[in-house]
Amino acid sequence: MSVKTISPIEAHRLVTDGRAVLVDVRERHEIAREHIDGAIELPLTGFKHGDLGAAQGRKAIFFCHSGGRTRMYAGQIEAKASGICEPYVLGGGILAWRKAGFPTVQGPKPPGLFQRLFGRKPAD
Repeated sequence: MSVKTISPIEAHRLVTDGRAVLVDVRERHEIAREHIDGAIELPLTGFKHGDLGAAQGRKAIFFCHSGGRTRMYAGQIEAKASGICEPYVLGGGILAWRKAGFPTVQGPKPPGLFQRLFGRKPAD
């Protein structure tokens, strides 16, 4: 079995119907900036030891920022989901989800380059 790609529209329908859960594989700092409310957080750096219990017996729709990481790690996703849930990859990631008009939760904006380098905002 290979991991199938699913559109944001179909993913939203399945999640709304309670037949699927969303699984965010991005890193914590990415999730802090923007996330989909209710998604399971399972960053790839801790993926091996993460828990998919909430997806038991349902479809699990894995996503990252634009879809690249989830496609790259599809084999690991499939292995992790084996016997627990039916895995899918959200085509286009959270970017496609937002573009389709579905809500995301925005966190604080990261500091700009000047502030990161000098510890303050530039004077106006």
